[in-house]
Amino acid sequence: MHSYIVNASIQIVPLAQDRHPYLWVDEAIAIIEASGVRFEVGAFATVLEGTHDAVMQVIADVQEHLYQKGCAEWITSIQLQVRSSGDITGEEKTAKYQLANLAS
Repeated sequence: MHSYIVNASIQIVPLAQDRHPYLWVDEAIAIIEASGVRFEVGAFATVLEGTHDAVMQVIADVQEHLYQKGCAEWITSIQLQVRSSGDITGEEKTAKYQLANLAS
């Protein structure tokens, strides 16, 4: 895969009943934070921004962490946007809304 910047969102939905689901989500976010990939935590998903390989590695690392730590079951929802001719950034997609929000 190319080395341009891609965007992805990842949502972890733990189905395990052994502990509060937010604790599993907190651990997933810690893995993302430690990765060095740019990210933004939202109410329903976390957006990642980096090279395709780096972003996919973070997603794999989160999955492996949940498995290794004994999360019994979870759903992972992933959205990935790739532009074959160059970078695609979150700022590019949302800047006009951020500016409109500041003007209010």
